[in-house]
Amino acid sequence: QVPLVESGGGLVQAGASLRLSCVASGPAFRRYGMGWFRQAPGKVREFVASIWSFYATHYTSYVKGRFTISRDNAENTMYLDMNDLKPEDTAVYYCAIRSSGDFRTSPVDPDEYDSWGQGTQVTVSS
Repeated sequence: QVPLVESGGGLVQAGASLRLSCVASGPAFRRYGMGWFRQAPGKVREFVASIWSFYATHYTSYVKGRFTISRDNAENTMYLDMNDLKPEDTAVYYCAIRSSGDFRTSPVDPDEYDSWGQGTQVTVSS
């Protein structure tokens, strides 16, 4: 497993923006498949977005067009830019990586990932 450190959560009003960051250790960062998940109170953890080593991205329909996932291999950092936030985006957001490389099946599947961050709270008020 690879240690992950997340930051950037907070309390904002609807319509605001936030940027989440996830810093990963290790020289093989550029090979990792990476993603963001979220878990709202009383709900199961759900997929938000993913990015492959070759920068292809995938989003859940709930955030497509509002959220952007990106990676900076020089800084060993993955980002999630969240715009036009809605109260239903309120959740704990987790970054995750597949340290063995790109995804074998679907990046939507949590079992594709072997390392998880501690989570960062995002709260959107109406």
